[in-house]
Amino acid sequence: MPNTSARPKHGRRPRRRRREDPARNELVSSSLESAQQCLLNQDYGTAFVHYLLVLNLAPAFKEFAKDSFRFTLFKWAEELDSVGRIQDLFDCYEQALELFPDDEVVLNSMGEHLFKMGFRDEAAGHFHKALKMRPDFPEARENFYRVANWLVERWHFLMLNDHGRNQKYQQAIQKAVQSGCNTVLDIGTGTGILGMCAKKAGAAEVYACELSKTMYELACEVLTANDMDGRIKILHMKSLDMEVPKDIPQRVSLVVTETVDAGLFGEGILESLIHAWHHLLLPPPGAQAQSGENELKEPSATGRVIPAGATVFGMAVECSEIRRHHRLCVSEVGGLSLAAAGELRSPVSCTSLPDDSMEPYTTERLSRLPGGYKSLTEPFTALNIDFNNVQELEGLTSRKVEQIRLLVTQEGKLDALAVWFQLHLDEESSLSTGPQEDTCWEQAIYPDHSIKGFVLKPGDELIVEVSCQDAFLRLCSVAVVRDGHEIRLDKRLDQQHSGNPISNPNPEAELCSALACLQTDQNQTKDFCVLESSEIALLNNHDYHQSFSSALAKLINQLKVACQNQEPGLGVESDLTGKPLFYVLDVSEGFSLLSIIAANQGHVKAYSSMEKNKQQEVLKKLARSCNIPEEHLEFWLNHMEDEHGMLQRPSREKLWSAIILDCVETCGLIRQKLMEKASLARCLLEEGGRIFPEKIVVHGMLVESDTLLLESAVQGQEPTLGFNIAPFINQFTVPVHVFLDFSTLECRRLSDSVELFVLDLMNANANYTDREIKVQATSAGRLTAIPFWYQIHLDQDISVSTLSQNSHWRQAAVVLQQPLEVRVGDWVRLTVKLHKSTISMTAHIEEVPGQME
Repeated sequence: MPNTSARPKHGRRPRRRRREDPARNELVSSSLESAQQCLLNQDYGTAFVHYLLVLNLAPAFKEFAKDSFRFTLFKWAEELDSVGRIQDLFDCYEQALELFPDDEVVLNSMGEHLFKMGFRDEAAGHFHKALKMRPDFPEARENFYRVANWLVERWHFLMLNDHGRNQKYQQAIQKAVQSGCNTVLDIGTGTGILGMCAKKAGAAEVYACELSKTMYELACEVLTANDMDGRIKILHMKSLDMEVPKDIPQRVSLVVTETVDAGLFGEGILESLIHAWHHLLLPPPGAQAQSGENELKEPSATGRVIPAGATVFGMAVECSEIRRHHRLCVSEVGGLSLAAAGELRSPVSCTSLPDDSMEPYTTERLSRLPGGYKSLTEPFTALNIDFNNVQELEGLTSRKVEQIRLLVTQEGKLDALAVWFQLHLDEESSLSTGPQEDTCWEQAIYPDHSIKGFVLKPGDELIVEVSCQDAFLRLCSVAVVRDGHEIRLDKRLDQQHSGNPISNPNPEAELCSALACLQTDQNQTKDFCVLESSEIALLNNHDYHQSFSSALAKLINQLKVACQNQEPGLGVESDLTGKPLFYVLDVSEGFSLLSIIAANQGHVKAYSSMEKNKQQEVLKKLARSCNIPEEHLEFWLNHMEDEHGMLQRPSREKLWSAIILDCVETCGLIRQKLMEKASLARCLLEEGGRIFPEKIVVHGMLVESDTLLLESAVQGQEPTLGFNIAPFINQFTVPVHVFLDFSTLECRRLSDSVELFVLDLMNANANYTDREIKVQATSAGRLTAIPFWYQIHLDQDISVSTLSQNSHWRQAAVVLQQPLEVRVGDWVRLTVKLHKSTISMTAHIEEVPGQME
């Protein structure tokens, strides 16, 4: 209650009114006028400077000038971006955010530039803040979803949902702490779960480090929610940069970590453990006498690591799905012979000489590969490693290359070596990442590039080399021994007669055939071009290229007929000059043969948007091999200073006969700004011209899939050992699951496939932004997701599906936040919306079925 006896205080004196400054007012007025004039003249840089001056001198103008200022900022940023003045671009955004710190549009736009430059953590922060300012801001929400896939990869959810894995780690940590490991460091803590296990087990001091800013901030939130924020010290840094006593007061007795990928060493566990043993961990048992460090207060204290070690296994496999993503399997596509293309390589290659541009392995879940796989050998032990032996860790990268001989047990093509490991947490407990295990890890795949179509036979011996160069585990098939003869897989044909000669290849004609198809040693030739695995798969998609070839031929023939009808005396057949009559623009992302396929139709000048020099050289070689005149192929972006001008006319007097748009990302999403590009493309077509494709039909199906749930969000506290983690990691849940292979997805199909949405690229009037459809359940179950794919219509008669067996595309699925229980015969009402290029869906049970309008 107020103190009524207190003497009343004097009221504050009214502020003296600020005296008008005529000179200041004149400067503001003239600068505002100049800003507006510069804006009209499209002098965005000068306009931006004038607006900054006005808004700093006269904040009262902020609301009045906000829209014009935003527009000026964005246009000026585009110009700075186009000329590579990136620092200036970000300086402008910083200045803008000083004036408008809570402007969600500016925050979102800066986030887009940050993401484009590779600053994903910072971009996520801007998108997240924009959403806090305006939760219904669709652009910021879609951008946040995209960046969330980069920052918190989907395996985080699967790993945290793996109760068996979490429990085994908890038990190993508890045993170590109870046996005397009282101080603990969690390296690469992620959400902090292993550090919390150590603290719960009774460790006196627990430290954790995390390099990712996003994961560090998330871990801080998790620790606070579990009442451990003051009990676990978490550092935002690499363990390699940590020092005693600067970062932690003394060496610890236990390091826990799970910085292992499918290839075991790919996340840098070797380097971090070697550094830890030298700088952060107490010495192992028996090493105290050699250590004279003052910080060791207890002479009997020793250090250890969880996991204690690992055993790596492998086997040779035949797998058509791996083959088509890493090796060219066709000799021609779309009527083009690929003989002149030279060697085309996947970026995944385990050569004997490490190359920074190549990855030694990729990852796959073998149990989900379409078409399955065949084991050509029994599993073999490739490596044993003791993480508690620092000398062994240090000697691994210099260890002599080991050769292992594997007996071939089944006939098949040698496509890859598949690798997995058993992680030994301690002497009693282990985790396996094998292909038959229900685990959050995939397997490491080492594709074989050495021989095309070589068939291994039972009784052959496959010689595999195992090494650990540049801290990556490397496995490479180098030779096959058959009937006492050694066929080198890593040498050229003319080198086969050195070493073990093949005196009589006649016992098996296939041996001679194998020698004939040996490819050039990868280290002996420079005539090669590296393509992404998805681009190799696209080249192997014969139906895709044949469909485009047929559709382009139909269009060109129609245009030729129209040209002849307009000028009967000057028909195409009488045009002896070879001058192109038709212009085709291919704006496909990455490596594309469609421009060459178009130019091969005759009387066509094709423009390709390919940027990489090596890839351009491949197209030029193919064009020469098809006798396409050099001037009939042009690389459009070579002459463009501004990529935003990509969709323009080839010359003042000509319009495009066809524009080929790349509509679907490999991951299964519609490409960003597709409809905007289509709108622009329609304005640039000649009469009778066409956009390829002309229409995209989205198809989908109702399914029940626990797998998708587990990979999309942490399912409560039970799998995370009772720790409260789900609400924080699930902030990064995205509604659309990408890179899905529907043909091998573990799911129950609850309906037939239905048409969900149509995007008409040739007719803007036929498009809509949302649609409601009713789908009848054909099976009972929990509706958890709606997988979707596309039928891409090149014209009325020719189409390709992203669901086909040879597709280089994957599928996507909308995962529902709350599963729906459906019965046979129930009608489910789906609301499908398209915002820009993002498809979203919601589902509701329709109580009373109604007719569709």
